Amino acid sequence: MASISGGIMGDEYIESYFLCSSCGVYTVEIYHDRFLGEDSVFVRGPVPKAEGDAKVELIRQCLRPWDKKCRCEAHQAYFAGSLD
Repeated sequence: MASISGGIMGDEYIESYFLCSSCGVYTVEIYHDRFLGEDSVFVRGPVPKAEGDAKVELIRQCLRPWDKKCRCEAHQAYFAGSLD
């Protein structure tokens, strides 16, 4: 499992990757903590192992993936430069 948090336009996004060892694909849980309004949770998948592995490797390059204010290269790449 790997998880990363980022702030975009005042909202917080937390994306968590879970690998199923039986079927070899990922499920991604996306938690959207809205500054104004209701929070929401979405689940995406199945995500192919190669795609999920690349995202997990990117997340693991950050020393503080839980920190939505982190602006390291991994956070910037993961969130495609759209962080607050």
